Amino acid sequence: MRRIIATIKGISAYSQSKHHETAKLDRELHDAYEARTWREKTHSNETGNIIIPSTSFKNGLATTAKFLGMQIPGKGKQNYTKHFESGLLVLDPMVLPVLKSDVQGERLFVPSDGKRGGGKRVWKYFPIIPEWSGDIIVYVLDDIITKEVFDAHLEAMGKFVGLGRFRPQNNGYYGRFEVMETIEVKD
Repeated sequence: MRRIIATIKGISAYSQSKHHETAKLDRELHDAYEARTWREKTHSNETGNIIIPSTSFKNGLATTAKFLGMQIPGKGKQNYTKHFESGLLVLDPMVLPVLKSDVQGERLFVPSDGKRGGGKRVWKYFPIIPEWSGDIIVYVLDDIITKEVFDAHLEAMGKFVGLGRFRPQNNGYYGRFEVMETIEVKD
């Protein structure tokens, strides 16, 4: 098993939209509820820091492998998709130096059902982090994924898939990043 420690830096803002079930107060209107609870849309750890969940990286890399369709040398038309889906493990989230209590927010007029083109629109608040960076550790279990192949997929993920709400994969532009460095550690 190998570990790849990747340092990434956001080239666009990062935003989250985690589902929460915070109860409404008695007779509380939608706008007041949104204004009171929008920070609950963040993922955070026990110290209150915003985190980017480990599954965001794992799923993003698998999506990127499918998007690129890069063929494995010497394996005919076979590509890396299934190897990225089952051959990578990301155990820990990326911890950002932003506290849930201090995160900025943005107010947007969006479809009430969350689907693009929806008829009824409402005001909603979303957390937004203008500048972000950090390290993520990816365990590579499948030897067919070389460091060069991994690096190419991570760089493409930063450009075409992204992380969080309103990322390129979902026709947005938030959550894009560049890869500053990757270091391979063999255990």
